[in-house]
Amino acid sequence: MKPLKIVVLAKQVPDTRNVGKDAMTAEGTVNRAALPAIFNPEDLNALEQALRIKEQNPGTTVGLLTMGPPRAGEIIREGLYRGADTGWLLTDRLLAGADTLATSYALATAIKKIGDVDLVIGGRQAIDGDTAQVGPQVAQKLGLNQVTYAEEILKVENGKATIRRLIDGGVEVVEAPLPLVVTVNGSAAECRPQNAKLVMKYKYAACPLEVADDDTRKGLRQERSYLNLTQWSVADVDGDPSQCGMSGSPTKVKEVQSIAFQAKESKTLTGADADIDGLIKELLNDKIIG
Repeated sequence: MKPLKIVVLAKQVPDTRNVGKDAMTAEGTVNRAALPAIFNPEDLNALEQALRIKEQNPGTTVGLLTMGPPRAGEIIREGLYRGADTGWLLTDRLLAGADTLATSYALATAIKKIGDVDLVIGGRQAIDGDTAQVGPQVAQKLGLNQVTYAEEILKVENGKATIRRLIDGGVEVVEAPLPLVVTVNGSAAECRPQNAKLVMKYKYAACPLEVADDDTRKGLRQERSYLNLTQWSVADVDGDPSQCGMSGSPTKVKEVQSIAFQAKESKTLTGADADIDGLIKELLNDKIIG
């Protein structure tokens, strides 16, 4: 089995558990500066699948591709701490405000620049959009096969991947030829913890924009080439500016609200048959069930 080249699509997302009145800008885009940033949870599930394939296939490399502002380089480091080999940050003001169409276009152009990719693995969806569109759109733009709702990539051999999917009504196992795009459910195996030795090795890894005013980290990056994370602009990946960011985004978000549901009334039921029977009849009469 030849070594594989795997790209994990990872996104730094605002923590939607902390959405407040400042969550949106006047233009209808997410105000990322007002919210804590985290590694998108399902992308961590995807990373774990990539690392397991790396363990099964000696010589395989895993790289993280992310799009965002310079601070998004943090999730590349988090990937390196867990066992990834490299990363690419796609960052440019032209990318700001991208919807799923513009995002998938930018990611697809970056994957083309990386070249000779066997597997692209990403989370099913991001918690700041919940669309589950980017992975399939990347596959379509690259002209690749795709498998969605993956629960586990069981094996990759002889140019094919065997994947278990969790779908409505049950589980199925499918086989698909490489190169391939796979999106992974949040119910898949959790990502392994950060490795202390890798944290010490890569904690000063950075993209150029992250260390522009930090002479200490500049010096370390000159001495240790593995600390240099790749940073690309739209021009670097031969992207069309009209298809990036808000220019390439037909979808616009009008408003985001944080809604807390509060019960106006409550009932206390016992485990008695009469109480349960009464509850079921009430739910049926109100068309809540049935």
